[in-house]
Amino acid sequence: MSQNEKYITEPEEIKAIIRRCNVCRLGLAKENEPYIVPICFGFDGQCLYIHTGTTGKKIEFFEVNPQVCFEFEDQVRVIADSDKPCAWSMSYTSVIGTGRIRELHTEDEKVGGLNQIMNHYSGQAWVMPRQKLDSVRVWAVDIESLNGKLSAQS
Repeated sequence: MSQNEKYITEPEEIKAIIRRCNVCRLGLAKENEPYIVPICFGFDGQCLYIHTGTTGKKIEFFEVNPQVCFEFEDQVRVIADSDKPCAWSMSYTSVIGTGRIRELHTEDEKVGGLNQIMNHYSGQAWVMPRQKLDSVRVWAVDIESLNGKLSAQS
């Protein structure tokens, strides 16, 4: 860590950063192939929730290696000093974590996960059309670690 960064150790502060973010970057690995993808998400304080189609590249990675990492950043801005290019910097707060992804199979689990996602963006619960549940797969990431960081300029 550079001298212009500090760790955020308060769990509630780390969770607040996650709740302010609109995008999560999910990092996956399969054999010798890394893959990172921006995703919409829900967060209940213990798990991240995401949804996918019924097939696709993410699912191929999940099935081979359920261990994932994820990243969030908030309050990102460039700190510019037009006279000194080496004095330019970034101001931000960020969270990086790890966990294991698992599919939610029951109707109630899927609806619960989708509601976590919708609640994150809308602030409310929704009635999910049950007939649409077969066209989507819903996943939970059981969080194993969370680390927050704050740039000194934030």
